[in-house]
Amino acid sequence: MRNLVVGVLALSAMTAAIGSAFAQDAGKAAGPSLTAEEKEKAKKIYFERCAGCHGVLRKGATGKNLEPHWSKKDKDGNVTEGGTLKLGQQRLEKIIGYGTDGGMVNFDDILTKDEISLMSKYIQNQPDVPPEFSFKDMNDTWKLIVPVDQRPKKQMNNINLKNVFSVTLRDTGEVALIDGDSKQIVSIVKTGYAVHISRLSASGRYVYVVGRDGRLSLIDLWLEKPAVVAEVKVGYDARSVDTSKFKGYEDKYAVAGSYWPPQYAVMEGETLKPIKIVSTRGMTVDGEYHPEPRVASIVSSMIKPEWVINVKETGQILLVDYSDIKNLKTTTIESAKFLHDGGWDASQRYFLVAANASNKIAAVDTKTGKLAALIDTAKIPHPGRGANFVHPKFGPVWTTGHLGADVITVISTPSDDKKFAQYKGNNWKVVQEIKHIGAGNLFVKTHPKSNNLWADAPMNPDRDVATSVAVYDVANLDKPKAVLNVAKDSGLPETKAVRRAVHPEYSADGKEVWVSLWGGKTDQSAIVVYDDTTLKLKKVITDPKMITPTGKFNVYNTQHDIY
Repeated sequence: MRNLVVGVLALSAMTAAIGSAFAQDAGKAAGPSLTAEEKEKAKKIYFERCAGCHGVLRKGATGKNLEPHWSKKDKDGNVTEGGTLKLGQQRLEKIIGYGTDGGMVNFDDILTKDEISLMSKYIQNQPDVPPEFSFKDMNDTWKLIVPVDQRPKKQMNNINLKNVFSVTLRDTGEVALIDGDSKQIVSIVKTGYAVHISRLSASGRYVYVVGRDGRLSLIDLWLEKPAVVAEVKVGYDARSVDTSKFKGYEDKYAVAGSYWPPQYAVMEGETLKPIKIVSTRGMTVDGEYHPEPRVASIVSSMIKPEWVINVKETGQILLVDYSDIKNLKTTTIESAKFLHDGGWDASQRYFLVAANASNKIAAVDTKTGKLAALIDTAKIPHPGRGANFVHPKFGPVWTTGHLGADVITVISTPSDDKKFAQYKGNNWKVVQEIKHIGAGNLFVKTHPKSNNLWADAPMNPDRDVATSVAVYDVANLDKPKAVLNVAKDSGLPETKAVRRAVHPEYSADGKEVWVSLWGGKTDQSAIVVYDDTTLKLKKVITDPKMITPTGKFNVYNTQHDIY
């Protein structure tokens, strides 16, 4: 009886608290009215263009908080209030239309004036909370298109699988597989919308691609014409996937992380049959509960049967031991908010990830299972997977660019090689900042056989900057950089929409660099290929089906974490 009374009292207190919160919201100004049709259109645009940075619930991460009303306390207890209603319609239209120096791209060449006006109204209203996505929901979406025993026992095509590029065709929900030797499109595969990444199985046979609509597709490269052999939906919105790579577990498991609901799913590696879902909701490193801690990135360790799972909003890094899949053992490492992308150092012992809204890089020692360092950087680091090379003055380093600053940051990393012992005192320090062509960088890239470091700036609001890439000499980073205007080099006619140069990617032998020229959905786009030594144009790969290409992944480099 006593427990029942306590429960009723607790429920009454909770109901009163919720009622009070709604009463407070009711006392605030309401957002501009929208018809049901306008709201549905705005929801779609928000999901496709905005949710990745600002969150489904609009609480902010890489991007700003977009709730109509918000308040926060600083360490001294002072309260700051803000919100989209406070900014107002005209100010919001300018921000959406022209972008910001902090890394938000201009949308005046992506959205119409009416759509910009609509989105400005939409974000002044309370966000809707999407439904949950259960294990049953996931299992109901699973499709085994070609069973394992019906797949070929050997490669059935003549493609050089070490030099295939998996290219995201963002707005068509497809991946183009391109032969790196012939520069011909081998296959265009229907996948989820806006595939974020392509990852390789340990064997190199399978490509895993995950779309922003939560659809995970498994592509078999051994088929006469590579195609999807299994698929499953892991949530309503997703960004990350990887596989089990430790010896003895090759191709056994796959793991995919969702933005909504905040969770990750484990599947059979060769079939995508669901095994389990694990929620990531919980407390932030600041000790506050967060309802939307999204899985930002996942990498697979080569030295342990372990995944490194980075939870964006909480700032928690999870080391998930998959050796006993029924009884997962998880090490939780506190770092900083808001975790995003990252990659391995050259030794593949340390994982470095951007806590971009905290302007930090977190380094994890996967051998000891502990945080190795938190490194302060310039504003909003966004490394992709970063870039590793040997600096002439500081030894082994890992590099990141920035959405919010016009520099490339160079960080010293440890090495067990005795020839680098003299650089130990610099480890986990920013040893150099290189002036970039502008803020708005998304990816930096190099290769063990190259002397160059390539960096893009597609999110910069300046047209010339957004359409160009910079190339630095890693042997002499003080030397003036080369700037290549990819849009002009492509020979394609200029359009109203900016064709953004994004995601430099090396060929397997390190001799070529492929850059996506990302145009509007109705414009012709291209992949522009350069000779890495001479920086001369080699090939423009274009096709009517080459629509909005963004990320591209050389399968060999991706399989072996070469960057």
